[in-house]
Amino acid sequence: MCKFFSLVFLLSALLQNVPAQDGLIDKVVAVVGREMILLYDIESEVSMRRLQGVTSDKNIHCEVLENLLLQKLLLAQARLDSLKVTDEDVDAQIDRQVRSMVMRAGSEKAVEELFHKSMFQLKKDLREIVREQILTQNMHASLVKDAPITPTEVEKTYKQIPKDSLPVIPTQYVLRQIIVNPPASEAKFDVRKRLLELRERIVNGEKFSTLAILYSEDPATALRGGELGLRYKQELAPAFADAALVLKPGQVSPIVETEFGFHIIQLIEKQSNDMFNCRHILLKPQYTADDRTAAFQKLDSIAAVIRTGSLSFERAALRLSEDSKTNTSGGLMVNEENLSSHFEKDQLNPADFGVLRNMKEGDISIPYESQDRMGNTQYKIIRLERLIPSHAANLKDDYSIIQQLAKQRRQQATFEKWIQQKQAAAFIRIDPMFDHCKFEREGWRK
Repeated sequence: MCKFFSLVFLLSALLQNVPAQDGLIDKVVAVVGREMILLYDIESEVSMRRLQGVTSDKNIHCEVLENLLLQKLLLAQARLDSLKVTDEDVDAQIDRQVRSMVMRAGSEKAVEELFHKSMFQLKKDLREIVREQILTQNMHASLVKDAPITPTEVEKTYKQIPKDSLPVIPTQYVLRQIIVNPPASEAKFDVRKRLLELRERIVNGEKFSTLAILYSEDPATALRGGELGLRYKQELAPAFADAALVLKPGQVSPIVETEFGFHIIQLIEKQSNDMFNCRHILLKPQYTADDRTAAFQKLDSIAAVIRTGSLSFERAALRLSEDSKTNTSGGLMVNEENLSSHFEKDQLNPADFGVLRNMKEGDISIPYESQDRMGNTQYKIIRLERLIPSHAANLKDDYSIIQQLAKQRRQQATFEKWIQQKQAAAFIRIDPMFDHCKFEREGWRK
């Protein structure tokens, strides 16, 4: 979906209240209905795009102007249609935008210095900008909202696309799995004992960061001494965030269990009630060879029963798999990137692909060790339900992809038709200084 207001635009709008540099004299360069576009609007957004590394093979000033013309056309229609935006929606959007600014700048203080405003004033100045953003987005959404795509439209779209222009779909795999977890009580006891020993060493004077480098099993932070960097609590596991936020700077938490494993946490700084920086040491339960053997034996027994035909893989997964996310669907694995059952090679855990790449449809693997997306050890068997070779998209195997293309085409056609109608009816004036611009859409100049 087209996002008419980006973070770049919001930053540009806020920078309008920062004293202009290089003697830039502001002026109205375009009018759409009652909505005005200032030269400073354009220069600010161009500057922010360049600052963020956004490039274009077109004239960037002309591209920004056309984008602003389109925004103002939508905004004028939203006001005409009396679209409403709730204060709750505005507040939520402001919170998201401010969090993004703070993450980019590194701290709330850095953002305040950038805009020469307090955080309170910054949020106040954002209100009308964000309200217009939401109005514009809602207006666009209402314009392209229509009836569901019919199978006839999908087939028509497919026939209209040149064969050499159809998307190429990589090899895909459909899998079912049965997971068995070894008894965790002893492994969890051992990991808690190790963390208590590390915590005691820290309390007795050893540096938390040094021990994090040596022992933490979080590869993303270990080399930084366990430091996460400035984070909002919403970004982290609830138990982790709650434990960190009750600490004072330098203080070390008790042991905290999350879906990633077990942690001890040291608070570095707290900038607000929901924003902080901390270090942590993560340890995961380590299973023994006996644990692994017991899990493999159980999986071998399950696979043997399935191969006899007395129990289907689906029923075995429902009754015996210890993975709550897939056992109710007969072990069918779901791709979390697109919520389908199709996986491309790069979307699979390396351990899973290493096993299935030599399998044929219907084959059941030997038991093997893998990891979930949190990095936790799991033992499993899989069945290759279906292998779909790389191919140009077709209706049989890729109906949802063609359906999405048909939907996008219809929405774009609807939107372009609306733009043409509004361009013809609306009062639009553009300063002659932009006469050289070759806009993507005709109709801006009367």
